[in-house]
Amino acid sequence: MNLSITIDWAFVAGVLGMLLTLLAYFLLQAQKLHGNGLVYQLMNALGALGVAISLLFGHQFSMSNLPAIVLEVAWLAISIYGIVVARRARVQ
Repeated sequence: MNLSITIDWAFVAGVLGMLLTLLAYFLLQAQKLHGNGLVYQLMNALGALGVAISLLFGHQFSMSNLPAIVLEVAWLAISIYGIVVARRARVQ
């Protein structure tokens, strides 16, 4: 059984994205970030982007990744929406 891991840029993007998303969630639960705050939204957006990049351009892309890709694209879109809404609220 071959358990080797190929570390390339897509793998690194995925790991960093996953860590960033988990850190954002942890900091939210620890009440260090606010759910509607810019930092939390940016962490989620960049985390989702990293994971999506990993899924799309990773070593072994497969259509079985489609549900996860859709999830990450939706996560990114929702985070961007949150950033836009928060920015509009600060401007007013």
